[in-house]
Amino acid sequence: MEFHRKGREEVFKVKEREGVPFLSCPMLEKQDFIVHGFSTRLGGVSEGHLSSMNLSFSRGDEPERVRENFRRIASSIGFSPEDLVFSCQTHTTNVRTVTENDRGRGFTKPLGWTDVDGLITNVPGLTLATFYADCVPLYFVDPVRRAIGLSHSGWRGTVRKIGKATVEAMAREYGSRPADILAVVGPSICQSCYEVSEDVIQTFQENFEERFLDSLYYRKQNGKYQLDLWRANELVFLESGILPEHIAVTDLCTCCNQDLLYSHRASKGKRGNLAAFLGIRREASASCHAL
Repeated sequence: MEFHRKGREEVFKVKEREGVPFLSCPMLEKQDFIVHGFSTRLGGVSEGHLSSMNLSFSRGDEPERVRENFRRIASSIGFSPEDLVFSCQTHTTNVRTVTENDRGRGFTKPLGWTDVDGLITNVPGLTLATFYADCVPLYFVDPVRRAIGLSHSGWRGTVRKIGKATVEAMAREYGSRPADILAVVGPSICQSCYEVSEDVIQTFQENFEERFLDSLYYRKQNGKYQLDLWRANELVFLESGILPEHIAVTDLCTCCNQDLLYSHRASKGKRGNLAAFLGIRREASASCHAL
């Protein structure tokens, strides 16, 4: 599997188990109390424009095919699909604290909430799941408090700084210190592929410091702009107090790799969903790991 990569370093590398590939971040692999991954569009049973690892029940796929896809990706990454907890993404900055009572919500039982783009937990055995086809997955791992967060960040979530809202929620609920948190920008659309209109840019001008704006976008001759959501979320991490050495920014664009990843823009909406997964291993002990 050959990806078109941005940069020389493999921030996400390909792994495969039982014929099902997924993407893994080496920085997070060092934390043995968690399980994590990001799906590709390969290794599933869905057909047509949804082929083959579609992880959405709301894109016209047959439910049992979607369930089989979840079973396959869960087995490949190393968690139980019955332990999943889903988001309900509507481009908010709402972050929900996930407890034992939420186990299975979205997969084995009704979700029970709306308008949730971020999830946090410290419960061993739970695996958080958020969904994508160009938007930005944000992973958060606190090795000291043994807490995690996973958030969906489109341009609206990015400009409203859901990354910061997630860090603040982890601090509030678990006592996490931003300086301890590892944060990752996951596979998503790159600046070269992400054209936006001036009204979008104006919201970034209103919410980001002027000294950073030149690194966020550039204007084209057609009057449109190319926006860098990767850099914007990195800046949100730094503003939240996360240390530069604890940040990893993806090298993989969904739109540049549409044969391997779903892209809403590249497919003009005819696509399935990718998913980001982040969980605490069931056998994780109560002892703390130093960074």
